[in-house]
Amino acid sequence: MLNARNHHTGNEALNQLCQTYWFPLYADARRRGNNPGEAADLTQDFFCGLLENRFLDGIDPAKGRFRSFLLFAMKRHLANAWEKQTAQKRGGDQTLLSLDLNESEDRYQLEPAEMVTPETLFERHWALLLLERVVEHLQDEFAEAGRLEMFALLKPFLTGDAERAGYGPIAEQLGTSETAVRMNVSRMRKRYRELLRKEVANTVGSEEEIDDELQQLRNILREQ
Repeated sequence: MLNARNHHTGNEALNQLCQTYWFPLYADARRRGNNPGEAADLTQDFFCGLLENRFLDGIDPAKGRFRSFLLFAMKRHLANAWEKQTAQKRGGDQTLLSLDLNESEDRYQLEPAEMVTPETLFERHWALLLLERVVEHLQDEFAEAGRLEMFALLKPFLTGDAERAGYGPIAEQLGTSETAVRMNVSRMRKRYRELLRKEVANTVGSEEEIDDELQQLRNILREQ
């Protein structure tokens, strides 16, 4: 968790942390019986606690996955909130970042109705949002290189959804050969794997844990 802790210092890093984990933790609070307003307040207060290092102090940075720490800390926060009654209210004098709470609730209402544990729900959201962040980083790199159109056309190949259609239609749209498209897809997939590994590395405590976490990610996605 050392990388994660260092990674989350500074306003920019904290903003990334909130954008990545806001909805999984909000959904966790909702799944545990809080109404939308309560869940939003509890989640906002939780991140304020991170901002003030209330939840980072005393944590051993040498071991543990950051997502597991977040879930544990959030559960403890929810358990203590009703006793302390100090949940941060939206619109107060401390604004962490701009978040669309209505969008969060709309998204939560789309969740499947089957009975799953809050922990399972959190794991699903973590996995999907992690992949979204990796795709966003990859898109940014293509945009910086002036190849945004190519990214849009090749993106479906990341999941293999476009394999049946073949490379011919894409080659025609790009005005290049199928061989060139195939090579670009191969490079894009390689870069995607590199970015995914880098993203995961920011959430674990050691190099040895990266492969295990990637396997956990695959297992979670396989159960979707």
